[in-house]
Amino acid sequence: MSLAGASCLVTGAGGFLGQRIIHLLLEEEKELAEIKALDKAFSPETLQNFGRTEVKILTGDIRDDPFLHGACQGVSLVIHTASIIDTLGLVEKQLLWEVNVTGTQLLLETCIRNNVQNFIYTSTIEVTGPNCRGDPIWNGDEGTPYESTIGFPYAQSKRQAEKSVLAANGQSLKDGSTLSTCSLRSMYIFGEGCPFLQSHLDRSLLNKNVFLRISRKEALVNPVYVGNIAWAHVLVARALRDPEKAERIRGRFYYISDDTPHVSYADLNYELTKEMGFGVEPKLPMPLTMLYYFALLLEVMSFLLRPFFRYIPPTNRHLVILLNTPFTFSYRKAQWDFGYAPRHQWKEAKQRTSQWIAAVIPQRRAYLKNKAA
Repeated sequence: MSLAGASCLVTGAGGFLGQRIIHLLLEEEKELAEIKALDKAFSPETLQNFGRTEVKILTGDIRDDPFLHGACQGVSLVIHTASIIDTLGLVEKQLLWEVNVTGTQLLLETCIRNNVQNFIYTSTIEVTGPNCRGDPIWNGDEGTPYESTIGFPYAQSKRQAEKSVLAANGQSLKDGSTLSTCSLRSMYIFGEGCPFLQSHLDRSLLNKNVFLRISRKEALVNPVYVGNIAWAHVLVARALRDPEKAERIRGRFYYISDDTPHVSYADLNYELTKEMGFGVEPKLPMPLTMLYYFALLLEVMSFLLRPFFRYIPPTNRHLVILLNTPFTFSYRKAQWDFGYAPRHQWKEAKQRTSQWIAAVIPQRRAYLKNKAA
């Protein structure tokens, strides 16, 4: 079923995933009534790429109630990708919670007041884990039991936001209809424009074109290409308009992966750049147990220095566990329930991403050179 006649609001529309979702909607859904692109800021390049007539740009804060009320008027579908992603503790916990949790709850309340019928939430694998013990999961699914012990603020905020989204499913709207919600738990997303990949690239350029070994080779994960996670959002949006499919997916979460080979995070960086002459360090800078306690020491230092100045350690225990725990998930249930299948195979995803990396290397070299000067 198509989205013909639907008015769609995409939050986080200026971001890595949000942009891709909008471009895919424009490509696949020619009869959409309207796309509203909401974000706190847009780059000039983003505005140009979106087009002038097909997308309405809304610049504002997701915590602004009157702004959200105006954004949601006349909308029938919300795709909520906006959030602060923080794995290092760079962002104050209060701000993280205000945007990721309170902002999501406010958006849900606004949708109910404005009779928005369908709400899709972009969640993350981190709401599942890994837990503080680093218990692995191999090819898990939505029914895989796992004892989550989430203590890091970002993961906590995403888990609470997802809980609010799924709990809102079935709530009555003012016009007598009901709200349908669904959450997509994405694996680590890579692809053209990936900010984390660019950060790793910068460090490798400073390290003579060798990527740092941030994860042991055995810590297999299954990253997902940005074009595939964007496609999953479009398919869920369509499914929520189909009564039979909607009955299966309403109020549920789904793991979204693709056919990217299972690799460690460090080896993914290498796979995407090895044909350009990049390498990757053969092993972790120290044994894993020692690395964990080194991260703990840095956290203690950060705590002790807090009265004097804010020191953000380059790593922490959560990140050490996250990067070094085997954690892979299947997309079978998404395939069964709403017909998800990767739109881009690994060969194409790798080629597209590698071409983007090759294109940005000169400007990253220039940027790092100027920064060091």
